[in-house]
Amino acid sequence: MATANLRELKVEDALLYLDQVKMEFQGKPEIYNEFLDIMKNFKAQTIDTPGVIRRVSQLFRGYNKLILGFNTFLPEGYKIELSHIEAQEKVFQAEEARRLAEQQGQAPGNYSAQEPNYQTSGNDSKPDSGPPAGGPPPPTSQQGPSA
Repeated sequence: MATANLRELKVEDALLYLDQVKMEFQGKPEIYNEFLDIMKNFKAQTIDTPGVIRRVSQLFRGYNKLILGFNTFLPEGYKIELSHIEAQEKVFQAEEARRLAEQQGQAPGNYSAQEPNYQTSGNDSKPDSGPPAGGPPPPTSQQGPSA
């Protein structure tokens, strides 16, 4: 059998994974529905591969088996590993700490953590052909009239 990141996605694999998600969150159908929405956006290329990994990792936070199982849907050259999940958890914690500090009116501290790189080594192709993760590029600086 071929390795997980080289095989083509089979309908049976996708359905099995969807069943696992549905069973895990049977008491929380909103999570299953959110996952379906994420997958629709990914298929429509409105979010890129790193973006879909991040959103699924956040949605399934604490369910490492489901996060690792998501490798079934990733294009060649991308793979989620346990170390990525741990690094992503630090990012989520930093974001929560920053958000909490802002809500409490505290000065923003250094709540940064580095996003994991999901690309596998040896991938000579373009990093991702999906749409850019951000919005339009920032405006170029323009000088206003002198006073």
